[in-house]
Amino acid sequence: MRLVPFDELGTAELDAWHTLRAKNPQLDSPYFHPSFAEAVHACGTPVTVAVGDGLDVLLPCHRDGGLLRPAGWPGADFQAPILAPGTAFDPLDLLTAGVRAFEFDHLLESCPGFGPWVVTRRPSPYLDTSGGLSGYLGRASRSGKENMGQARRRAARAEREEGPVTFVADSADQADLEQLIALKRAQYAATGARDYFASPGRRLLVQRLLRTREPDFGGLLSTLRVGSRLVAAHFGLRSGGVLHWWFPVYDPAYARLAPGWILLRELVAASPRLGVTRIDLGRGEDEYKRRARTGEVEVCQGLVTRNPLRLGARAARESLRRSPWLRRALGKRP
Repeated sequence: MRLVPFDELGTAELDAWHTLRAKNPQLDSPYFHPSFAEAVHACGTPVTVAVGDGLDVLLPCHRDGGLLRPAGWPGADFQAPILAPGTAFDPLDLLTAGVRAFEFDHLLESCPGFGPWVVTRRPSPYLDTSGGLSGYLGRASRSGKENMGQARRRAARAEREEGPVTFVADSADQADLEQLIALKRAQYAATGARDYFASPGRRLLVQRLLRTREPDFGGLLSTLRVGSRLVAAHFGLRSGGVLHWWFPVYDPAYARLAPGWILLRELVAASPRLGVTRIDLGRGEDEYKRRARTGEVEVCQGLVTRNPLRLGARAARESLRRSPWLRRALGKRP
């Protein structure tokens, strides 16, 4: 394989990317669209693409010395080489031109050849929204149906007590996006989570993605207001019939109304007019994801390396991070 900076890819490589992705239904997530890698590259985090000699496989990455990570790290919720179904792939081929390891944390379970380097597997839930709200409710679990019913009642309560409830499925308002980012950063600070938006380049990335309106790729900002107050919002990526649930947030002052559930219900109801048949919720152990999901896929964490000690150290760190004792000490549920 050869490593090529994204902005040096030619027409042949980009055409191969689109062709291979179109042949492989498992690559329908917007994270696998070349425009996602292009946006990441343009916003200050250089993307290098590992390209197979026969243009039968491509893998966009970030290079940090001798380490490769998938493009969009640490915000790429799905990762995989771009290849046609049935194509053989040896991940060790990535270890070229001074690269000593390839680290992944949301690799599709179906990726060929990665088994020896997988350390853990975790579920990534999704909602099948074909048929809109009625179709979803026909497939949802009991708890999913109950939460959607509660969301409907709480929206009605908000109308009575607070003012009109307004949902916008597809907003192009940069001011709404800035408010979402501010609420999300406050949430990160309150929970002690790493602030994804501390990097100016990542703020530029979502701003750019919101402006991206390609026929088969772009950002999608959805908002929920009670009166004039923004109480919940979500920014995600869409490609074809797939919407990836990326940055949801709500105003904690309105927590009693569960505005996040109201927004999710409205988005499911709006799915047919948006052309969305699946909402990927992304890897995570949030209670609402377990309740809302209609299915799930597995994503893998691990490290491709020729050094068994390095792989062992990666596995030990993951084991410690997920240990019940440590999670209890940090106040996290198992």
